[in-house]
Amino acid sequence: MQKTAHIIGAGVSGLSAGVRLAKAGYVVHVHEATQQLGGRCRSYYDAATDLVIDNGNHLLLSANHHVLDYARTIGSEAGLVGPKNAQFAFVDIRTGQRWLLDLGSSRLPLWVFDDKRRVPDTSLGDYLALSPLIWAATSKTIGDTIPCKGTLYDRLVQPLLLAALNCDPPEGSAGLAGAIVRETLLAGGQACRPLIARDGLSGVLIDPAVKFLEGKGGSVRIGRELRSLESAGGRVTGLKFGDETVALGPADVVVLAVPPRPAMALLPGLTGPTKYRAIVNAHFRITPPKDAPALLGVVGGLVEWLFAFPQRLSVTISNGDRLVDTPREELAQAIWADVCKAAGISAELPPWQIVRERRATFEATPEQNALRPGVKTAFGNLALAGDWTDTGLPATIEGSVRSGDRAAEHLLGRG
Repeated sequence: MQKTAHIIGAGVSGLSAGVRLAKAGYVVHVHEATQQLGGRCRSYYDAATDLVIDNGNHLLLSANHHVLDYARTIGSEAGLVGPKNAQFAFVDIRTGQRWLLDLGSSRLPLWVFDDKRRVPDTSLGDYLALSPLIWAATSKTIGDTIPCKGTLYDRLVQPLLLAALNCDPPEGSAGLAGAIVRETLLAGGQACRPLIARDGLSGVLIDPAVKFLEGKGGSVRIGRELRSLESAGGRVTGLKFGDETVALGPADVVVLAVPPRPAMALLPGLTGPTKYRAIVNAHFRITPPKDAPALLGVVGGLVEWLFAFPQRLSVTISNGDRLVDTPREELAQAIWADVCKAAGISAELPPWQIVRERRATFEATPEQNALRPGVKTAFGNLALAGDWTDTGLPATIEGSVRSGDRAAEHLLGRG
């Protein structure tokens, strides 16, 4: 009997579920409500800069095993590039001080014992003070768990957790922050090597997955909004897309990989996060300085992370609700001023693009984290996926792929 899997949503969580199910022998059909694939994890041509840019800048780490396994399966792992060692350049644009955080290549966090490799002006005791965070409960805030002040906090902890949680760290879930620390900093430099999709997110994480699924006899269709589910006997028996209803066979399965709002509309009684935070990304068409690191952490300004790509410099600003209504030209000028300081350049504002996502991620507070559902639903052949589900991580690409993997494993009877 032919087994068919229907994936509702063509973001990376849905595609990763589809890839895993295709490997297990299912013919996978992906249905995407919008006119583009990839969700937040996609690339597109931008006329303002005359470049292909990413919808948002995303950094991966060598500890992101679910993402790396996914990329390996679809044949795109070589598209994730980065230095051989876990090194991160930083600059404080208030003082002009620059430093290199060198985490080495060990499986243990030995770098904290070397004052030449750790954050300048910090001591071993500063790092030991973070230990309560490692196994903290998700119900506690970071502010109630560790001191949110001092040199180490300002130069490493705050930038790292702000980027991971997309909210002001003191109000964030200590348990989610602890998961990040355990899987990265505590796992040594071997887990922290930075990886960037230099040629675009779609080219590495989306397009190859589509090709993989189609090569296995599946399909990926856009403009297919799921309106309702038909069910009987504790199983989903039909999927209604407008005027068309797709009947499901006895061995068929469904992964619902859509944002919380449509998921809760389709499944009455389902809980999910209700509060979100914005992310602002900016892209500038300019050739980066020859010595520019691929990733630069920026302290003391509006900009938080500066990415150097061929022909452009790109910026990420997390927890960006305060900026979503700022006039675009004014915001571009303010960001560019920080970019010039951070990159050590002097130039007029080049062609630019601002991408503001008002609902980029769920609010990673204890309150909102408690609303995240697991993979199981009331229907035996329907599983949930998405970075907003209970992955144990904040809303990251690793969390997205992990959710897709878990949904597939559940439907395969393995999880």
